Amino acid sequence: MVELASLPAPALLFERLQIKPLSGELLVETLTHASYVNESDSTARSNDRLEFLGDAILGMVVANELFLALPDAGEGDLTRMRASIVRGSSLAEVARRFELGPHLILGKGEEAAGGRDRDSNLADMVEALVGAVYVEHGWRQAQALARRLLKEELADVLSSGVPLDPKSHLQHLVQARWHEQPEYVTVDDDPGDSAARFTVEVRIRGQLLGAGRGSAKREAQERAARVAIRALVERGGDGGKACT
Repeated sequence: MVELASLPAPALLFERLQIKPLSGELLVETLTHASYVNESDSTARSNDRLEFLGDAILGMVVANELFLALPDAGEGDLTRMRASIVRGSSLAEVARRFELGPHLILGKGEEAAGGRDRDSNLADMVEALVGAVYVEHGWRQAQALARRLLKEELADVLSSGVPLDPKSHLQHLVQARWHEQPEYVTVDDDPGDSAARFTVEVRIRGQLLGAGRGSAKREAQERAARVAIRALVERGGDGGKACT
């Protein structure tokens, strides 16, 4: 069993997430990936069950937020919007934003394979945290955490009304402004780095708008697209001038 004292700054994790502390045993379970359990002789439990619970809670919270905010939206649109917010890659970006990766408890093999920054592991951790907060502190606290974690994703979907993956969202923005397609360029391919093998840049009219790294080209492209979307949003009305 992992000792609570060996975990990297649990108090910092609670502060960053703005949640009440979790009990030691529940916290360890929340952070423990199945790879650690498979390699360990201890009675440690993985976060699989909490992940299952958190997944359902996130889906419910997002569904409720969209239902209340978009009274004229149909079932199909609401379903697609919810899916775009709680999809694995979106939750992984949430985990990176809140710096959750360093807190994962991984097996040695998964650690060596770059599992600390693997989208699926990070997304599972977000779900497990929400599930754990529900178990220890109840629905209201879990709902509040889900809203905090997904604040940016909800705002993006509600402001654009376009429930799209990052690449499609960026294409939508670029075509609306310049009637062109964004260009994705692979600038690095490092087989020795399994967690971030590919580095991709996204350009518009030759100008760099964002870059991303990932274990697959698609993953790197999506991360680059997210960076580019943020850049365009921050530029606002000046975005069009920047790429002329």
